[in-house]
Amino acid sequence: MKRGIFTLLGLFAILVVAYFTASKWAIRHETLSFYDAARNRVIDVAIAVRRDKEMQANAGLLTLPVAIVNHGNTVKFTEYSFLANVLAARGYLVTSIQHDLATDAPLVTKVGELYVGRLPVYQRGVANIEFVIDQMEKIQPNADYDHLTLVGHSNGGDISMYFAKMHPDNVKKVVTLDNLRVPFLTDGKFKILSFRSKDPVFKADPGVVPDNDTCEQSGITVVDTGFQHTDMSDRGPDNVKTSIQGVLDKFLEGESKLAPVETKKIAVPKPDSVAQVAPPIN
Repeated sequence: MKRGIFTLLGLFAILVVAYFTASKWAIRHETLSFYDAARNRVIDVAIAVRRDKEMQANAGLLTLPVAIVNHGNTVKFTEYSFLANVLAARGYLVTSIQHDLATDAPLVTKVGELYVGRLPVYQRGVANIEFVIDQMEKIQPNADYDHLTLVGHSNGGDISMYFAKMHPDNVKKVVTLDNLRVPFLTDGKFKILSFRSKDPVFKADPGVVPDNDTCEQSGITVVDTGFQHTDMSDRGPDNVKTSIQGVLDKFLEGESKLAPVETKKIAVPKPDSVAQVAPPIN
């Protein structure tokens, strides 16, 4: 009996890998540069979209859902392909934005100030997203830019949550990977999924992550993992990325097997291997 169960689990794992592999080959990737003349700023973006869904959208047969991916501090916009591929496989038009430029001032930490002094960074991120959406509408008009899915790691998760705070009526879902500064929105206007690390260095500020009762009332899914904060990008080990992909894929299904437990905390086992220490992300 045990052998049969292990065989079935092995086949399931093979099918999951095959699904994402096949989907990856069917996804078109493109990198573009936009110029925001009003702010004298170049904004690079990485686009991922399923070829068949893009063709159907171009023919006017469907409207593509839109996902915006926001990177963490010191990580590039191209280093979240493991997330972009899951979103694109689900039919999303995915746009990953490079928020930081070499000429930008470094992140600061000012205790006692709102968001530890990082409000200007989040406001700049919101302006970047708004500008990129305006540009993307010209490239692919058959997409739903009024009901966004926002995805972000660390500082990018805070940008995502802050954008949702500023534009709640234009957001459908928010997915964060260990955002640390901007508190979750608890009015229940959109679904929230958040992966939390178990990291002694990177800790969320008080009040960022709601308590269990508030999560249950607000439809917030908090996934407590054993992962390191810096592992939640393409730099991380494969088993970390695969675990995140699996939960994210279920979350994107909408009414899925995840739905009955979407307002509860989910524990993800600690990975066997740990990635090498990367530069700080916060």
